[in-house]
Amino acid sequence: MKVKRIVSNVAASDVEKATAFYKDVFGLKVLMDLGWIRTYGSSAKMTIQVSVMSEGGSGTAVPDISIEVDDVEEALMRVRKAGIAIEYGLADEPWGVRRFFVRDPFGKLINILQHE
Repeated sequence: MKVKRIVSNVAASDVEKATAFYKDVFGLKVLMDLGWIRTYGSSAKMTIQVSVMSEGGSGTAVPDISIEVDDVEEALMRVRKAGIAIEYGLADEPWGVRRFFVRDPFGKLINILQHE
């Protein structure tokens, strides 16, 4: 057996609220919209990964989702422009990432990171 894809599912009473965060801020495309489920994604090939954590590193809470970007400064600017509160960072971590945390519209803690 070969794992083909891993999908993160986020419970939401109003899936439309995801558009401003996942589409407008992070540029993900709507891949599927059935009304009760809206899937955002990219056509880029991505690595399959599941992280199991006892903490989020540097004494932070464990994030629900991590989004790796190619320009964390631009991501931070977009988040601030959208009026989204920063929960942690921008921090240069000792394991070689720059990152910050925000919450999506459903309260999920999102780790936005760039490998240095």
